[in-house]
Amino acid sequence: MRLRDWYTTNFQSDELGIEIDATATFDGLFETLDRRRDVYEYIGVHDSVVRERLFEKLAELAEMPYSYIYDQWLL
Repeated sequence: MRLRDWYTTNFQSDELGIEIDATATFDGLFETLDRRRDVYEYIGVHDSVVRERLFEKLAELAEMPYSYIYDQWLL
């Protein structure tokens, strides 16, 4: 699932959604965290609210607690 598609559908009033990288996916976001790469660079938007919302959905899709995803980002 592409990040931009999910985000713009669920947060239609957030104008930053259209700036999310059109090729970025939730699988890619998980891999980015796993490889300790720059999440904001992958997403294409440097906004903590956007990141948090994407992390929440990623945790749901991966069937993991949000804290696991967040901790991966902090490492």
